[in-house]
Amino acid sequence: MESSDNFSTCLVLNTVSAARILLRRYDQRLKIHGVTVQQFALLSAIRFHPSSPVASFAQKVALDRTSLTRSLDLLERKGLVRRLSGSGNARLCALSEIGDRLLDTLRGEWQAAQSELLSRVSAEEAATYLQVARALSEE
Repeated sequence: MESSDNFSTCLVLNTVSAARILLRRYDQRLKIHGVTVQQFALLSAIRFHPSSPVASFAQKVALDRTSLTRSLDLLERKGLVRRLSGSGNARLCALSEIGDRLLDTLRGEWQAAQSELLSRVSAEEAATYLQVARALSEE
């Protein structure tokens, strides 16, 4: 039987733990604006990929289609996005004026949180972390 100490070097468990802590930290910063990190990511994806069909956002923000639909419904109820018809069966989304202004504010919060986080590691460590995270998350 293996020692339980091997869990301390498990890439998956350490990644999950780090992700939860980071999400909680970022969610706390965004909470005063009424959104979560996932919703911020979705608002950003809508702004920067305006002609992309809704279905493509699931992959961009790492959500399954059901969670994506729930998130879009919530953002629409909050008046931050509106759904549009595209060509054929494609569904599109756009930020409302309120959503667009809020995203500008959220990006400032994100920048502050990002700077705070990056101050804890060197530029080389941050680059290595991103390289490793991307390599391990490839499908």
